[in-house]
Amino acid sequence: MVGSKTDYEKLAMVAVLPEQAYLEGLIFGVAACPEIPMPEQWMPWAIRADANTAISKQQADELADYLMGRLRDTLDSMRKEERLLPEECQWRGNGLQHDELQQWLRGLLTAHQQLEKQWQQAWQMSEQTLDLPALSGRLNRCLKLFTTLADPQSRLQQTSPEKRQELTDGLPRLAASLPPMLREYVAISGELVQVLPNQFEVVPKTTGE
Repeated sequence: MVGSKTDYEKLAMVAVLPEQAYLEGLIFGVAACPEIPMPEQWMPWAIRADANTAISKQQADELADYLMGRLRDTLDSMRKEERLLPEECQWRGNGLQHDELQQWLRGLLTAHQQLEKQWQQAWQMSEQTLDLPALSGRLNRCLKLFTTLADPQSRLQQTSPEKRQELTDGLPRLAASLPPMLREYVAISGELVQVLPNQFEVVPKTTGE
């Protein structure tokens, strides 16, 4: 579920926020973390680094209410096993430029990078319970796909010339695998959640739509 464009544009602080797709991806990454961080940790990530506008308490409160509402909606979508990738972010056509999708995935990857410590702590607490090598392989496949689709041009530049056309031709198929890989990403988090104290209801394990 994606937030209303109208609600986003009505925010008094919209001028200091990133693109909505990026913000939604960021919130998805926060929601999917095995141990969701406190608002004061992740909410500053929603402010553009180049923003120089002064923020009033009322504006900050309005933004906090909006972000928490979007986090709750995203968690609700995960629990109900609804579509995780917003309709606006679907891959269409064969070109490399898919701005909404790329922004959304960049937001997700930013959140994952910022929350690596939480992921690592969950990993360490799961050593005696889960098959971590298998889990690591699954997570790496998710992140590799997210990274490729977040910046196809960069991935093509890193690919040997003889394989670039093959990758270009295969991008639509990779994009088609994104929805199940997002469910896999959430499922991995859910498996880690099960071994964390007081985290059982935060991010449920999903098995499909």
